[in-house]
Amino acid sequence: MRNLFLVLILIISFGCKENSKPKPIEKTNSQSQKKYYTQYVNPFIGTSKMGHVFPGATAPFGMVQLSPQTNFQVMFKEGKYNPKTYEYCAGYQHKDSTIIGFSHTNFSGTGHADLGDLLIMPTTGKLVLDPLKTSQGDKGFYSTFLHNHEEASPGYYKVDLDSYGIKAELTASERVGFHQYTFPKSDNAHIVLDMVYNVYQHDNKNVWTFIRVENDSTLTGYRQTKGWARDKKVFFAIAFSKPFKSYGHKKYDNVIYDGFYRKFHQSENFPEMAGKNIRAYFNFDTQEDEQIKLKVALSSVSSAGAMKNLTAEIPHWDFNKTYEETSEKWNNELSKIEIKTLTEAEKTTFYTALYHTNLSPIVYEDVDGQYRGLDQNIHTSKNFTNYTIFSLWDTYRALHPLFNITQPKRNNDMIKSMLAHHDQSVHNMLPIWSHYANENWCMIGYHATSVIADAMAKNVGDFNKEHALKASINTANVDYYDGIGDYKKYHFVPEDKSGASVSKTLEYAYNDWCIAQMAKQLSDSETETEYQNRSEYYNNVFDKNSGFMRPKLSNGDFKKEFDPLDTHGQGFIEGNAWNYGLYIPQNVDNMIALMGGKERFTQHLDSLFTMELNDKYIEKNEDITRDGLIGNYVHGNEPSHHVPYLYNWSGHPEKTQARVRMIMDTMYGPSVEGLCGNDDAGQMSAWYIFSSLGFYPVTPGSPNYALGSPLIKEAKIHLDNGKTLTITAKNQSKDNIYVKRVLINGKELTNNQISHQDIMNGGELIFEMSNNYE
Repeated sequence: MRNLFLVLILIISFGCKENSKPKPIEKTNSQSQKKYYTQYVNPFIGTSKMGHVFPGATAPFGMVQLSPQTNFQVMFKEGKYNPKTYEYCAGYQHKDSTIIGFSHTNFSGTGHADLGDLLIMPTTGKLVLDPLKTSQGDKGFYSTFLHNHEEASPGYYKVDLDSYGIKAELTASERVGFHQYTFPKSDNAHIVLDMVYNVYQHDNKNVWTFIRVENDSTLTGYRQTKGWARDKKVFFAIAFSKPFKSYGHKKYDNVIYDGFYRKFHQSENFPEMAGKNIRAYFNFDTQEDEQIKLKVALSSVSSAGAMKNLTAEIPHWDFNKTYEETSEKWNNELSKIEIKTLTEAEKTTFYTALYHTNLSPIVYEDVDGQYRGLDQNIHTSKNFTNYTIFSLWDTYRALHPLFNITQPKRNNDMIKSMLAHHDQSVHNMLPIWSHYANENWCMIGYHATSVIADAMAKNVGDFNKEHALKASINTANVDYYDGIGDYKKYHFVPEDKSGASVSKTLEYAYNDWCIAQMAKQLSDSETETEYQNRSEYYNNVFDKNSGFMRPKLSNGDFKKEFDPLDTHGQGFIEGNAWNYGLYIPQNVDNMIALMGGKERFTQHLDSLFTMELNDKYIEKNEDITRDGLIGNYVHGNEPSHHVPYLYNWSGHPEKTQARVRMIMDTMYGPSVEGLCGNDDAGQMSAWYIFSSLGFYPVTPGSPNYALGSPLIKEAKIHLDNGKTLTITAKNQSKDNIYVKRVLINGKELTNNQISHQDIMNGGELIFEMSNNYE
């Protein structure tokens, strides 16, 4: 193995090296006849305010997500959480005019953060190793830049680093980031490898960093961090297209003991670098317009695994070749849905949303199938590809249901990855919010059950259904997890024993309904009955006197101090009783009955959208901002996403149609402010994709979708089974937001629903549009 490792290094270091200028990507005759949907994607949409997406280069579902980092805020100041750090969940903010480097791992629009691994920055002139300011107060190694000298498209990013006269270009395969830097003439050019930098950086985040200089153009190593993922290891291999003339590093540690390494002068031209906080540098002489290229491969297993990934995916130095291959992969994913719209802006918004839905979860295994598991051991996937980044409280609602239409094979692998997580879990639990071989326990519920139940209801995948049911039951019975024991004992989560008690009760009840559906499919009547009964526990937190879901204490009394408008301390997480209290997707009819019947329920929904919500009710909640509010309806956060469709159950589908079209028009758009809240790993964008097509999965785990009002004029969904569903909105216009009738292959739909089977059968779905509701 050691000899093979050295051979691979030699191949990379001394193989095909070139310094030619990049050539324009030219399509062959056969390619030129193909429509390229990548042209409609704008990766800068959502990079301002709270979208928290990144505009960098990545392959679909790629492990490497290579993107500029424009600034950072430390996570704690004077021992207190610094809310400014929240702006840099994805490392990039469009408002900034500086770039501190390009990192290889990024989340796309999450409400908390981590990653930002392996920051690389090219510079010229005096060597500076601090990103923002030096200890003397001088300028750091950051560069200024202008947005009109910045470009991005799927699989590609380019920017001029004005402080150094360097053009930076990025592309990527699934596991390898490819940098191309065009330098000016300089005898003092540098490439800085910043291993101190993190997204959500704090003093104790870096556990250990190790770098080996294998030869004059190859590095290997790893970094271990303790952040949201409390034990994250990223191994890497870096190949330079040109040998560096010298190198060194600075260690930002208080080194108490260094063994007999103290006999060496380690900071310059010493081939091992080890410590908690390290910034390394590599020096070059460059000619005018000379290009230095880097290939940076990642692995969760080992630096040898990273080297295998590098040689397998990008064995050459042709930047354009990799860019073209990745662009083609993106085009294949985006062309699964072909649309015609009223405006080009709508097309840009749609395809960018579709692009966002293909950023995560990410492939998390080497090319040979090896990956680091939750138990921190090395496993090999068998008959599936292992994925990570499961933001399930967000993505079970629409992203995974969308995958059951557009990515059924991947979703099948994602479920198998969740089952592997369960098998490696010392708690015998499915993932809650997991990434990079870690469970971070963020948010509430056990929504892997929803993803599994939805796939089963829609007959997606070949995962072991019996094992999936058993894993779901195990997860639902870990009594020490987040109030589950009390939920089982009291038949609700008591507020005096567990915060956000109402939200937990509602979501556990829905999750239990999902388990009941799984058991029903497998003819396990005993389990079905047990979990069907548990799915009705939401009744126990409904207060008939106030008409709201309300926190209840362990003595059976409702909490006395209760304000249904407040989003803080009222039994709800990231919501209030007005909006989060509408979360009973498994039994909407009973929810309506509880709240006084269809007329009263409709009035509640009307008020939700039109009432004013004072700032004091949201000031303590950083996930709810004015950008995502319509009255007291919070589109910028996930618990409300099904709410506009609930009018279908109250006898007013026209109000669903009007609300859905209004949300699409006002909460999304083709600009940097085009997302009204965190994209939350693709959930916000998945809502837009579904709603644009005219239907939405109000109840994942059910085979049906609620109908809305499509935004497209026409769409063709190319399904994995070889069939095509053509959706046509007749008489579509900005004013024609109402649906007179809906036909699927000539048959009228009469219950405001369409089944998954109808979609997968292909054919023609016709919405007849009108400017008034009859």
